[in-house]
Amino acid sequence: MTETHRKPGTTPDPQTTPDLETAAAPQTAAEAPGSLGTPAPPRSDVIVVGAGPTGLLLAGDLAEAGLSVTLLERRPATLSNLTRALAVHARSLEQLDARGLADELVAGGHRLTKLGLFGSAVLAPAQLPTRFPFVLITPQFEVERLLERRARQAGVTFRYDTEVLGLDQDADGVTIRLRDGDGIGSARASYVVGTDGARSTVRQAIGLPFPGKTVIRSVLLADVRLAQEPPSPFTVSASPDAFALVGSFGDGWYRVIGWNRHAQADDRAAVDFAEVREVARLALGTDYGMHDPRWMSRFRSDERQAPQYRVGRVFLAGDAAHVHSPAGGQGMNVGLQDAANLSWKLAAVLKGHSSDTLLDSYQTERHPVGKAVLRSSGAMVRLALLPSAPGRAVRGFLAQVVNHVRPLSRRAIGTVSGIAVSYPAGRGAHPLAGHRAPDIRLADGSRLYELLRRGTFVLIAPAEDTAALGPAADRVLAASWASDRRTALLVRPDGYIAWATDATGPADRGAALRTALAHWTGAATAPTAAAGLNSPSKQTS
Repeated sequence: MTETHRKPGTTPDPQTTPDLETAAAPQTAAEAPGSLGTPAPPRSDVIVVGAGPTGLLLAGDLAEAGLSVTLLERRPATLSNLTRALAVHARSLEQLDARGLADELVAGGHRLTKLGLFGSAVLAPAQLPTRFPFVLITPQFEVERLLERRARQAGVTFRYDTEVLGLDQDADGVTIRLRDGDGIGSARASYVVGTDGARSTVRQAIGLPFPGKTVIRSVLLADVRLAQEPPSPFTVSASPDAFALVGSFGDGWYRVIGWNRHAQADDRAAVDFAEVREVARLALGTDYGMHDPRWMSRFRSDERQAPQYRVGRVFLAGDAAHVHSPAGGQGMNVGLQDAANLSWKLAAVLKGHSSDTLLDSYQTERHPVGKAVLRSSGAMVRLALLPSAPGRAVRGFLAQVVNHVRPLSRRAIGTVSGIAVSYPAGRGAHPLAGHRAPDIRLADGSRLYELLRRGTFVLIAPAEDTAALGPAADRVLAASWASDRRTALLVRPDGYIAWATDATGPADRGAALRTALAHWTGAATAPTAAAGLNSPSKQTS
């Protein structure tokens, strides 16, 4: 895909939009939105563009934090989103657990305790240190269903059949120009997040390129019935000339994804059902008697990443920021992690708890993760498609290494699942800072990820420390270890450790805690105890 690289922050329409330097200048009365009798566009705290999993999680988080959120979606409400994703990894399930959704999703899916990669390489999620030591196979629309329900209950305003035409930024916010059933209009927000996929209109509107390349072309997709049940709800294999995946939706329908080296049609060409059956036989040895296709399509798999995830008051997340091969089933999962990282930061800034500079950490933390996923998924698909005999021998050797060298196996599944992802910590920080917080069992019998459902920071410290913390602060919950551990942890709303100390002196410990609370939460008072976990009231400050 070729895109013209305009100056970041500008719009595709040069006739109507100033650049950021001009837009940031003070407005005169005649220039101000809504002046001279012109109605001002509706104002939200945040506009999210794109109602896929990433946008739905982000919008729901922001609305639960008490912010006004509008979600724009180009497709009609009656048209289901295209489902490509089937795998929900452990870290995504932990994030859904922190929103009270994981158990319901797991109940309707299939648990995989082994994940095939390339050749005979198999990863074992059972060794992951998590409540969810498996890969959940469930269609993307089930994830969307739960996230949409939560977002609606939280008060998100949904606007379907709405196309974004461009946007303008100024020092106070962002105005989106749009087209809906009523014609051309506009909407305004303090911040905008583009979660509108690989062909992101938002990314184009802020002038960001999407550099990269196509990895494989003419990948087939089909939803079919099968006469014979596969050995696993997620069956994948490759031959020298093809690969195929068959995943169960759980309702009698199966998703087939396949690629045939010798059948490379144009990406826009119609799919013949015979092609789908042929690629399955080549890669899997059988087509399982597939019949009655209800939908078929063809796509290409790209590796691309935007150089920046933020331009002024506009952000990118999910496929709008990065796309990669389907190997490892990481696409939707990385987008969900983007949303979890960004949502609490936007909420903190909009509520005045943190300065706008906190939002720069979204780029610092998530861009390297996207880059790493591009590399790892690209390596997997290239290994799977090696055509020569020497290449296949190398692939077989690497598969045996992954299968039998336990530290490498743990690292591989930790990376693919997202459990091993960590963020940079400042110089002199505690070794735990920046790492994922496990689901710690607490003194009152609850779990950390149950407390994270409040959407706040959580301080975990010895009981005598939390008992003496004093007045409450509505942005931090305090809890105690179920064990006699002395470490104090401050856990971010996205489940990563912001700060920790092993200091034993009361004065040093207290001073370090006060500094950490002021830095991370803006709280000048001590946290509230978590005794109110079952209270019907909800904290939104």
